[in-house]
Amino acid sequence: MTRSASHDRTPEPHSPAHHHGHGDHHGHGGGHGHAHTGQDDALLVAVLDLDAEIFAPYLTAVTSRIAELAGGGVSHVVDLGAGTGTGTFALLERFPGARVTAVDSSPEMLALLVERARAKGLGDRVQTLETDAGTGLAGITDADLVWASASLHHVDDPAAALAGVRAALRPGGLAAVAEMDGMPYFLPEAAVADRPGLEARCREALGAVDAEQVPHLGADWGTLLAAAGLAVEHEHTEPLELRPPLPAQVGDYAHLVLGRIRGALEGRADPADLDALSALLDGGPGDVRHREDLVVRSTRELWVARRPADTA
Repeated sequence: MTRSASHDRTPEPHSPAHHHGHGDHHGHGGGHGHAHTGQDDALLVAVLDLDAEIFAPYLTAVTSRIAELAGGGVSHVVDLGAGTGTGTFALLERFPGARVTAVDSSPEMLALLVERARAKGLGDRVQTLETDAGTGLAGITDADLVWASASLHHVDDPAAALAGVRAALRPGGLAAVAEMDGMPYFLPEAAVADRPGLEARCREALGAVDAEQVPHLGADWGTLLAAAGLAVEHEHTEPLELRPPLPAQVGDYAHLVLGRIRGALEGRADPADLDALSALLDGGPGDVRHREDLVVRSTRELWVARRPADTA
């Protein structure tokens, strides 16, 4: 969805990136840049792609609502924190006459996105801009739509970032901010018999990490958009819940997400809880990839605001 994930910087465990984007690259992590290994990049791509598959119906519904508000005439879309391209390709499909400028701080992500665009026969409709979402969109002043999925909560200064979004929009253009309440929940209450409530406690501990590293996660983007001089026309919060039978890839998605959470909580959570979480990831009979009792729960939010047509 998202972050993503997605999503403009390295994702923290709470969101796909951005990373996501989305999801998208939705879920890109607060202030850590993009200096990580090829293995990290591969895991990030996997998380973002799985999130995109699992929550594809939600993204379809969101882009449909945006299209209704746009009312036609969308020729230039900016995907802010584009990640692996979930939002880019959804928007190209939704607006068949449009081109997309995919924005990300990671040259590796942009290269992957361009490669995928060419493979889909969409290379001539995609251009890229390598920059941080919080530093403005240099040279762009004609965007009909700026889409930011799980990327803005990673910026250091939301007001400055939204000023850049407003400047990139033509008068009458739309800004769409999609966020989530962190990565999805997966586990039943008694997933580990002697550690009931394991996931809730791990998420509570992760909240302390998020408060330090991504303080704008959970921000009221409606208020921030209005303060940036954009007129909010649509706000929607949707709790999503996927129950068995689930898509086959949910187990892999849960394994990747919970593995990232396990790593983030080293030294920050009850060791007994960390051991229990490890037992859900170790390939044994209790591994989340083998379970049939997972439930995917996530809350997604959307704000759509318009740059007033009567302003300079």
